[in-house]
This record gives sequence, C-alpha cells and structure tokens, in this order.
Amino acid sequence: MSKRLMLLLLGLGLLWGGAARAELPADYSVVLMTENFPPYNMATNGKNYAREENLNGIAVEVVREMFKRAGIKYNLTLRFPWARIYKMALETPNTGVFVTARLEEREKLFKWVGPIGPDDWVMLAKADSPIVLGSLDDAKQYRVGAYKDDAIEESLIQKGLTPQSSFRDQENVQKLLAGEIDLWATGDPAGRYLAKQEGVSNLKTVLRFNTAHLYLALNPDTPDEVVTRLQESLDKMRAEGFLDKVMNSYVQ
Repeated sequence: MSKRLMLLLLGLGLLWGGAARAELPADYSVVLMTENFPPYNMATNGKNYAREENLNGIAVEVVREMFKRAGIKYNLTLRFPWARIYKMALETPNTGVFVTARLEEREKLFKWVGPIGPDDWVMLAKADSPIVLGSLDDAKQYRVGAYKDDAIEESLIQKGLTPQSSFRDQENVQKLLAGEIDLWATGDPAGRYLAKQEGVSNLKTVLRFNTAHLYLALNPDTPDEVVTRLQESLDKMRAEGFLDKVMNSYVQ
C-alpha cells in the first residue's frame, strides 16, 4: 500500500470517527420526565410531583447511571398525568419520557434507548375468581380495569375492548377486590409490585397477552450522538449485570 493511500485512508477514518463522535455543546442537557409507575418510577413521598433525588425505582436508577456514564447532563421530574408528559416529549426538543412501550405506531415518533426492563401484559383476577380466559376476545364479556392513557389501555381499545380507566393503576387493586371490576389489565412486574404495596399478594394471572419492553423515548430532534452514547452505556450496564441487580432489589 502506498504512503499516499495510507494517509488518505487514515484521514477518512478520522473523519468518520469525528462524525460518529460529534461534540455536544458544553451546556447541553436533556429534560427527563416520568410518572409514578412502580416499581420502575416512583416519587419517594408517593405524590404526583417530585424532582431529582426525590425519585427512585428500577428505571430511575438505570437512567441516572446511564446518563452519568454517557457524560450527558439532565434534569429529572416526575409529573402527572402521563398524557401531559408524553405530549411534552413528543413536541419539545431535548426532552425525553420514560418508561414507555416501544409500539409500532410510536416507532417514528421518538428516538429510543433501551430496553430498560420487561413489561409483560397480563389480566389479573381475584384468587377465588372462576374466570378462565383463552384470549383477549374472551375478556370482552367482563369489566376490565386499566390505567388511563397507558399503552395497555390503548391496545385493549384497538382490539375492541372497553376498559374502565383509572388515573392511578394501583386504584385497580381495590376496585378488583371490591368487585367493581372483574379483571385488571396491567403489566408484570408492575402489577405484582402494586398489589404487594396494597397488602394483596394472592391475585392470579388468568391471561398473559403480550410481552413488551420498556424504553426511554426521546424527542425526535434529539442529536444522534446523544442516543448513541446512552445506548452504548446501557448495553455495557446490562452486560455487567447492573440491570439485573437493580431489578432484583425491587421485585424479589
């Protein structure tokens, strides 16, 4: 190989590396929004507004570590309702919302980092319930509770069900016990964690109707460099066992 060709290839490599590792402005920061969604995101005082150190949960711990490793500044706020913060992330540059399901209809609306954790979708019933489900169609004859504006509720509506919405998912635990609903459509492990917090441990799963994963959704104008740094940090954390360790600290 000639010296001239070698220098040309080296120069191209440096240009490619510079494009892949673009510098971010020194004051660059991401506005992160989340909601009360135990065990993934929670206000330490249980209220619907909290900032920074007053949040905990599986996803909160993972996201904090991910941004730290990526060297990207952020500020973190928990707010209510979900529909509001989802809209903010959709419309406001350098804003992200977590955790949320990466659905086909949402794919092009955001830039994604994840998965942060699993979120199987299940139908829960009281321990003594005689209900047996073979599919979601079988659930149409029952009163189904769901979390308002959540991906699970949206999916149920698309499939022809008419769920009864609650502004807080944990409300469905008491509705189920009181006989106000027959089934609770929720996530797993979220449903198990919420029921445990309400002192209920004997609900039974009568249908597991979807396997989903939860992500950080970033506004589509977010620089690709930010997405790349965060994803690489998360991948390393997963390989090191960091994600499993955090998950087990909340649900075991």
